[in-house]
Amino acid sequence: MSDSNTTDFTNTSTFILLGVPGLEAAHVWISIPFCTMCAIAILGNFTILFIVKIEPSLHVPMYYFLCMLAVTDLVLATSILPKTLSIFWFNSREISFSACLIQMYIIHCFLAMESGIFVAMALDRYVAICDPLRHSTILINPVVGKIGLVVVLRGFMLMLPFPFLAKRWPYCRTNIIPNTYCEHIAVAKLACADIRVSNYYGLFVIISVTGLDVLFITVSYTQILRAIFSLPTKDDARIKTFRTCISHLCSILAFYIPNLFFSLMYRFGQNVPLHFHVLIANIYLLMPPVLNPIIYGVRTKQIRDRLHRLFTHKGT
Repeated sequence: MSDSNTTDFTNTSTFILLGVPGLEAAHVWISIPFCTMCAIAILGNFTILFIVKIEPSLHVPMYYFLCMLAVTDLVLATSILPKTLSIFWFNSREISFSACLIQMYIIHCFLAMESGIFVAMALDRYVAICDPLRHSTILINPVVGKIGLVVVLRGFMLMLPFPFLAKRWPYCRTNIIPNTYCEHIAVAKLACADIRVSNYYGLFVIISVTGLDVLFITVSYTQILRAIFSLPTKDDARIKTFRTCISHLCSILAFYIPNLFFSLMYRFGQNVPLHFHVLIANIYLLMPPVLNPIIYGVRTKQIRDRLHRLFTHKGT
């Protein structure tokens, strides 16, 4: 007797996204926090971009990298929210095979870019604190542009094999993805082929992106802390110097901790309910775009002051 979930999908044209399996009846309610997070992410990141654009004093490397981070966060948030909300509101679960691969590529590509931007921001803080007299001569605009180009190209090139490999696999098990969006692991599980090459390449990407980026950030902040504690000044000056790194450190934690939690849960959380896996997978993508503009808006005096002047001027 044939199983309806094992139809030949070798030439499939669509996948079915289930949303949050087991919580279909609550999809409308789940959409409320998703909509709230989406609104905060879009409004907050556009505000960061607008403030940096209109404030000449913010036209420095730190805020250029922050603008790159805001653009990356906007792409990440908008790459999954429209389809997710259409599932929650209209039960529109179908996604074309090509659209699924494009979404998968964009998500992984911009996650790699975001990690690279944190490395660039760590480099900026390292030069600003460990070699402050040369900061303006080392991180000039052309250098910042080249760093940004390297970050973008690395993300595009490293993630390019994922959709090409997925496009070549035969799909004969099912076309149902128990998630709200397409991502590499979920698509790979549907293939009825040897996907070891993809798994090995995925491990290489994790090591070469997340592993090396975290290592570089750790080394940078080790040197920063050494420089701060070697200052021949009072503790207040050390604290003031370290405060320039707080926003960056908070954003790093908001990005890498959910990433680590999601990875550990995927590998060791076989007894965790599927709907919890799916919710964590969504939070993992939405948390940085929501928190980054809040962190920098609250912690960065220049942005707070410019926002205050903007609203005060409008109010008069």
